[in-house]
Amino acid sequence: MATSLALMGILGPSKDATILLRDAGVIAAALRQALADAPPQERAGLERAVELAESTAAATGSEVRGRWVRSRLAAVGFTGDVASVAAVKALRQAEPGLSLVAAVQLQKDALAQPE
Repeated sequence: MATSLALMGILGPSKDATILLRDAGVIAAALRQALADAPPQERAGLERAVELAESTAAATGSEVRGRWVRSRLAAVGFTGDVASVAAVKALRQAEPGLSLVAAVQLQKDALAQPE
């Protein structure tokens, strides 16, 4: 999958905006090559790693942003309802440059994704 700058525009015009780079496709390709060259005892683990990398590479931008929101909320210890105003506040505290509009849109991405 090509590199995606999915969060750049949503975080606003700040020169310090967080940029999301997706290189799971590159990682999956490297794992596939390693699998092709692997001895039998390493194949099972590498096959699983390829499956995980490929499923990550196939994720939509919304899915990636939703996971990012949940990980940022978890990092600041937020355990409440992701649909709440408190979640938006916690997200903006975790990412101080995040506008209210951007935080609400990211919250919607998180809510659209199953946990």
